[in-house]
Amino acid sequence: MARLFGTDGVRGIANDTLTPELAYHLGRAAAYVLGQEKEHPTFLIGRDTRISGTMLESILAAGITSAGGNCYLVGVIPTPAIAYLTRVHHLDAGVMISASHNPFEYNGIKFFDQYGYKLPDETEDRIEEYMLKDERSGIQSRPTGAAIGTISNWTNLQDEYEDFIVQSTDVDLTGLKIVHDGANGSASQLGPDIFRRLGAEVIAIHHEPNGININDHCGSTHLESLKEAVLQNGADIGIANDGDADRCLAVDEKGQEMDGDQIMLLCALKLKEEGRLKQDTVVGTVMSNIGFHKALKEMGCQSVITAVGDRYVLERMRKDGYCLGGEQSGHIIFLDYNTTGDGLLTAVQLLSIMKTRQKPLSELAGIMTKYPQILKNVTVQTKSGWENNNLIMAAIAAGEEELGDEGRILVRPSGTEPLIRVMAEGPDLDQLQRIVDDIALVVEHEMGPSK
Repeated sequence: MARLFGTDGVRGIANDTLTPELAYHLGRAAAYVLGQEKEHPTFLIGRDTRISGTMLESILAAGITSAGGNCYLVGVIPTPAIAYLTRVHHLDAGVMISASHNPFEYNGIKFFDQYGYKLPDETEDRIEEYMLKDERSGIQSRPTGAAIGTISNWTNLQDEYEDFIVQSTDVDLTGLKIVHDGANGSASQLGPDIFRRLGAEVIAIHHEPNGININDHCGSTHLESLKEAVLQNGADIGIANDGDADRCLAVDEKGQEMDGDQIMLLCALKLKEEGRLKQDTVVGTVMSNIGFHKALKEMGCQSVITAVGDRYVLERMRKDGYCLGGEQSGHIIFLDYNTTGDGLLTAVQLLSIMKTRQKPLSELAGIMTKYPQILKNVTVQTKSGWENNNLIMAAIAAGEEELGDEGRILVRPSGTEPLIRVMAEGPDLDQLQRIVDDIALVVEHEMGPSK
């Protein structure tokens, strides 16, 4: 049987692969494993704006309370807010119901421990083990009477999280004109509120969620409408979050994209100048651009590389005592502030740098020379076994030989979708496109759904 937990919780199509029954048993198992054998362990549950969120919230909470846990429902809120609030209110666990940047028909359930950190593999495996036992025969007798858990609404926590983000800077943003793309998700209201409280002029787009428009041609994975809005309004910057607001990407005043690598570099430079960049090191992933590593070196800093996934970035940061890390996709972790990627915190840090330096974002982004990078996703029947396929490995080797020392190729499975991702990086865009197309064609032939 395949592992239930992926790189970011349990995900699937709501009411299909991610069923209410699964959510119920997952809640019961989580209460036993994360409750530390307490009679009434406490859980904080948030969700994004997907139509399936209330269904899964209700059934998950029912599972937790049937095992004696007490649940506090927050409603619509960013994922990083759940991590932060679980920690500061000394609760036993936090749960976020979201599928992040995926389409609305998907949903997911991700857990945070009492300290606001995503669960390690071993803990997820224990939850899965308890869950399978529970589905078959019940873990133990169900509590009755006063031992049954409760479900309550905790309605002012969005304001508390908003205060936390606002207080993360002492810079007045008056004079900045910002376009904010809320992805019709968790940051739709909070983002504009935060930026306005800090003094900025805000034009909000994609901030009217209806349950099915989350991430729909908007947010950090679809920057086209944000670029257009920045240019039309003569804005200084565009900020894009994803559906659960743990990512942040930006668009400069010329409509040019600014990715997570570039944002991290600017933040790293600021922290280094303030003497707050621990060990002068930034943690990136195997997807980080070659230009990212070169720019850090020129700043007198170094980079450390992990597998793709903010959980792996965070593991390395905690292990070696680093304070800044993240992904090209916009998951950026400021460990001195929060325990997971935080899109609104990232946005406020970037805006503060812009205001302090009094330079346009396009000029600030020049800190890094981006090498062209081509990424192609190939839908596959199975993500396992590609690295043992001789034809695929021969296609990769041919591409690597052609690029030589001037570039690199990275082939990896998606952590959340049935995809193999093929990436090539180097100085010649046409060459990269041809190499990626050649490898992707072989992957599709060997691993595609018809196989």
